[in-house]
Amino acid sequence: MKNTIAERILDFLKNFPPFDILEKEQLLEIASNVKVTYVEKDTFVFKQDELPHQNFYIVKDGAIGLYRTMDFDTILIDICDEGDIFGLRPLIQNDHYLMSAKANEESILYAISVEILKKIIKTNQKVNKYIVASFSSNIKTPYAKTNSGNLFANIDTDTTFSEVQTAQYSKNPITCLKSSTIKDAALIMSEKKVGSILIVEENKPIGIITDKDLRLKIATGLVSINEKVSKIMSSPVITFSEKITVAEAQIAMIKHKITHLCITKDGSVKSELVGILSEHDIVVLHGNNPSVLIKELKRAKNVETLKYVREKSTELLKGYIEQNIPITFISKIIAEITDAITIKTIELSIAEMENKPPVKFSWLALGSQGRKEQLLITDQDNALIFEDVSQENYENTKTYFLELSKKITSKLNSVGYEFCPADMMASNPKWCLSLSEWKQQFNNWITKPTEDAIMLCTIFFDFNFVFGDKELVTKLSKSIFKSIQSFEIFLNFLGRNALKNPSPLGFFRQFLMEHDGNHKDQFDLKSRALMPLIDAARLIILSHNIKDKNNTISRFNKLAKIEPQNQDLYLSCADSFKILLHYRTEQGLKNNDSGRYINLNTLTKSEKLKLKGCFKPIKDIQDLLNIRYNLAQMM
Repeated sequence: MKNTIAERILDFLKNFPPFDILEKEQLLEIASNVKVTYVEKDTFVFKQDELPHQNFYIVKDGAIGLYRTMDFDTILIDICDEGDIFGLRPLIQNDHYLMSAKANEESILYAISVEILKKIIKTNQKVNKYIVASFSSNIKTPYAKTNSGNLFANIDTDTTFSEVQTAQYSKNPITCLKSSTIKDAALIMSEKKVGSILIVEENKPIGIITDKDLRLKIATGLVSINEKVSKIMSSPVITFSEKITVAEAQIAMIKHKITHLCITKDGSVKSELVGILSEHDIVVLHGNNPSVLIKELKRAKNVETLKYVREKSTELLKGYIEQNIPITFISKIIAEITDAITIKTIELSIAEMENKPPVKFSWLALGSQGRKEQLLITDQDNALIFEDVSQENYENTKTYFLELSKKITSKLNSVGYEFCPADMMASNPKWCLSLSEWKQQFNNWITKPTEDAIMLCTIFFDFNFVFGDKELVTKLSKSIFKSIQSFEIFLNFLGRNALKNPSPLGFFRQFLMEHDGNHKDQFDLKSRALMPLIDAARLIILSHNIKDKNNTISRFNKLAKIEPQNQDLYLSCADSFKILLHYRTEQGLKNNDSGRYINLNTLTKSEKLKLKGCFKPIKDIQDLLNIRYNLAQMM
């Protein structure tokens, strides 16, 4: 008789790595020996520092949170849901659990024997490679055919963000001399509350002792605590330079079966010790992983969780800016989190409505969020498109979407995205329209380009689809470009608007500052430096009929390809924008504001020179607009 339970388990496992690369006989052996475990919410599967079980786990249903506790602070490291494996590393490395695993909701787990897996690893190289890859990456499915769960799938690289990130190590390693006794070393470790101590000679690392050594060699009575540290220290140590990446660190720890790496000046064992990197440091880094925040958002049940994730994203931003991570990476990460918060906000709001949406609709992000350049928390800019309906159904349909929009914008405000002072939000009847109304609205702005119309275009032309039916947005986009082609002089008006703010430097190469108002004698980084670049990129990309580029840096990079004669200028503009955006974000975090206005007296000479270096491309791109669109005659 067939084992129907084993076959059901097999059918489930074969959809997830590494089980999807097993031979059928190997998979059947695993499925036949699986133990099905039910775990109630808030129940621990295992706890940190416990000896490992004989099984590792894969989530069948529910969600398991992985938590790390240190110095009374508990960090959520990851959330495992359907198909995710956890509890495997300690079994492979024969060590205690580094984290606790607790059910975030009622869950069903498959407990799988590690001995069977070890046997398979010896004969199946693909599985062996998967285990190493999954240990050295924060992606659980590196061999999956599609990686839709990967937050950074849209970043043009084969590695994840955290893999290329420089590892953050302790710059004050605890040390002792070779002549010290084990008791001396243990007392220092206890006093400093650390899990390891380095043995040095002339400030060069020659060995290491960890908590594990004390447990296995001293607590068991195998070695006297009065012996010299050299009796139990691990030597030689594994060393790396200060530039070590997270991926390199993880692979080294797995390869050498260790939990600590020594950081030296030139990366060799013969150079000066500058720090120590522990597996805990890597775990904490993954606890600050945005993919974990995205998982939390997907399971969020209330606005409080959304606000918590938004606050965590600000902490992420601070860390990335301090580490000087490329602004293009940062922008994409924060944009993904912001969109995910918005999506969950919309879903929660729809659930509160008495009825489901009567027709298809789309939620659009506008302005900086639409361009995926909203790094600091600013006010909302959004709009809603709903499907065309008959005249008799129009009022009820619009009333529904206005009510929905008010719930959404109110929740976003509670999360931390303030209401737009100019009321450019979907909760405003002017910006909650049917598809036909939106087409007509844009056509009016384009064919009757008043000053107000142009101003609105600079906000609404940078729309980005966030939620709902994307086809509505595609139809609107086609209509917009059709209107532009039928009234090409509109681009000249848009060009004139782009020159509203002249080059940020005056005649004597001084910063042009505000002369009055609350920001008198301050430099307006947004209006005088960022907006000229944003406006220029938008105008030229529109003139080329490019529909899928909303981000300023992406626009300039695209233009560099389609106008090779101006490639150097466009790439210089992209570089300047990166520097300016990074600087504004840095200033905003430092001063807890939007980063828009800068007190020049607080800048060093080198900072002023760096900013001035960004201004030449602004003048050059404005000169190009002036000539291309014959703007001198329009002024």
